Amino acid sequence: MIMPTVMERPDEFDRARKEPMRERVYLYAREQILRGRFGGGSFIEEEDIASALGVSRTPVREAFHRLEAERFIDLLPRRGALVRQVTVQELVDVYEARRVIESHAISRICREKLPVSADMKAVLGKLEKLPPRETFGRSELNRELHSVLVARAGNAVLSELYQSLDARQQRVAMTAIEADPTRLARISREHHALIGALAAWDEARALAILERHLRPIMGVMARLAPPA
Repeated sequence: MIMPTVMERPDEFDRARKEPMRERVYLYAREQILRGRFGGGSFIEEEDIASALGVSRTPVREAFHRLEAERFIDLLPRRGALVRQVTVQELVDVYEARRVIESHAISRICREKLPVSADMKAVLGKLEKLPPRETFGRSELNRELHSVLVARAGNAVLSELYQSLDARQQRVAMTAIEADPTRLARISREHHALIGALAAWDEARALAILERHLRPIMGVMARLAPPA
């Protein structure tokens, strides 16, 4: 089995080298899953990961347990690590959960006139500097953009719940971008419109934009696995 390179961008590689070994393995395997190099339904071998990174199997096992907890993989006795497939139902459920949490955050921000637009603009600026083909980086910054929105509402429990969606949210985002790259322009317009509505504390407009933004796309759903 030919393994992907460790980290493609120099900043990612330097950052990974400074992490504990299990964290380095985790970041590597997670990125390869998100990039689709370890595809849904395929098995990841401990020995292959250990060999690619020059580590023992112990940090690989630790990383695998974390990836299983985050629902990237399923660990099957005597068979190994199976990469989970994103299903249509999972996509629908993720969007619904995000709408519930982000709608609450928007309502609170607008009603209490909390500042958030400048922080979101800063993340959006970094996002728009990335080339369209850099789907992994775009999905990371897209997640950060929406996390800023949720965190600004000031509910730590809801922020933790939102963060627990990270794995599913990113896999859905990667699938959506790759299924239809032309959506990037529309997503950018919606991000700008959402930030504008939040800057004006226009709750109704912001909620309407979010509803459109987090609506499952039929073209994306057609590429996903059917419900289990």
